[in-house]
Amino acid sequence: MKIFITFEIIALTFLLFSCSQSKINNSKNPPSTIEENPNIVFIMTDDHTKQAMSAYGSKLINTPNIDRIANEGIRFDRSFVTNSICAPSRAVSLTGKYSSVNGLRDNRDRFDGSQQTFPKLLQKAGYQTIMIGKWHLKSEPTGFDSWRILPGQGNYYNPTFISSDGESKKHEGYVTNLITDFALKELKQRDTSKPFALLYFHKAPHRNWMPDIKDLGLYKDKKIPLPKTFYDDYNTRGKPAHEQDMRIENLYNSFDMKLHLSDGEKDSSGGNDKFDAISNWDLVYRSLTTNQKTAWDNAYNSENKSFKEAGLSGNELIEWKYQRYIKDYLLTVKSVDDNVGRLLDYLEKEGLSENTMIIYTSDQGFYLGEHGWYDKRFMYEESFSMPLAIRYPNKIIPGSTTKKLVMNLDLAPTILDYAGVEIPEDMQGISLRPLTENNKSNDIWRKAVYYHYYEYPHGWHKVHAHRGVRTDRYKLIHFYDINEWELYDLKKDPSEVNNIYNNTDYSKIKKDLKEELLRLRKQYKDTE
Repeated sequence: MKIFITFEIIALTFLLFSCSQSKINNSKNPPSTIEENPNIVFIMTDDHTKQAMSAYGSKLINTPNIDRIANEGIRFDRSFVTNSICAPSRAVSLTGKYSSVNGLRDNRDRFDGSQQTFPKLLQKAGYQTIMIGKWHLKSEPTGFDSWRILPGQGNYYNPTFISSDGESKKHEGYVTNLITDFALKELKQRDTSKPFALLYFHKAPHRNWMPDIKDLGLYKDKKIPLPKTFYDDYNTRGKPAHEQDMRIENLYNSFDMKLHLSDGEKDSSGGNDKFDAISNWDLVYRSLTTNQKTAWDNAYNSENKSFKEAGLSGNELIEWKYQRYIKDYLLTVKSVDDNVGRLLDYLEKEGLSENTMIIYTSDQGFYLGEHGWYDKRFMYEESFSMPLAIRYPNKIIPGSTTKKLVMNLDLAPTILDYAGVEIPEDMQGISLRPLTENNKSNDIWRKAVYYHYYEYPHGWHKVHAHRGVRTDRYKLIHFYDINEWELYDLKKDPSEVNNIYNNTDYSKIKKDLKEELLRLRKQYKDTE
């Protein structure tokens, strides 16, 4: 009898563990009951990378206001996207589903706004939902009580906004400041009888990196050090790394470098992107007000003149372009940080901080000269990884960090969990609550993350389509259109310059990763 009972207990224990593991594998976590529905502020930037956030140890820039969210909450050190490109990443964050399921695979696709999203579920549960800033999904926002968005990419200066009341209006000023102005206006006139969910989405620091007037020339005398992989020769890699079109030297002298070219002067970009950079930059410049043009001329003209007179070539030219690019990029980040500070200060002043969960993230990472590149798309760490910090004083211990593998896929279920809203069974992400609150169930957290980039050969930058899997230590990438594989040992080679796919010492690891890749494809219903 005792033996029978013991076997029953063992069987029951195994069953309970199996059910728990199954919930993790199937990306489910039940909602938790909390005392009060928190307000939610979801901040998303465009192309802001960890290398430009001081909470992650950046030496390039200080981001004190964004760091407040990380320092007063939890910082995720291994946070990744499912697909490193703007529109697909945003669709994943809204739906909690991979591109293969939500239907938005690349920037040519239009988001199906009729499908389930976390704002719709919050709205149904009694939240006032607000969307302000960069939407970039082609269809109009759904599931919001009010919205004001940029059409397409929007402009840095004097942008047009369209809104839920049917208005389309051009507003004088700088886009990052204006997005914050509109967000604060919505919060001030909100229905105070309801909890609110504000999606506060910035255009910056997206290309072509135009800083605020007050910041122009701020880094003029500063020399930014080159990343150690700046002159990467891609020696151990195949066609994709060699054939991409996102090298620093390929940046346009006009649109990207803000150089005015004389009649008949050709843009010196070596890139192959079909883009009329000269006329586009002329249009942008002509759209500035007189005062804005004067500020830009004062900040750039002298340096531009010296550059043209110098007649740089080779590495000197590439490094000059890098300095212009990286300074402009960092200054657009500075403006985001300044404005995040404005929003945080308002929440504190109004006594809203204690019961407001704030999420800070970006739609993906970005290359700041690593491997000689700008842009994103590849599954290498700089663009695959995204910054992620969550602050909620009632629940999250300040100064927390975690190295668990998390994804933008997890944001929707996390928000619903904290809002006390049931997480739908078809959401593929996992609520991050066991990590944010150091719950013991985080011991059975996912051991690998899955990635799939589609946009080839139709999109920009000529990055081959690929899928891959990453564990704590290893990364396997399959460029399936040309059947090329790459394998990296991230402990020995964190910069990912040594492809060890053909190294027989890793045969067992390679086999296991291929099996995991197939398993995750099946789990996430990626049948392409």
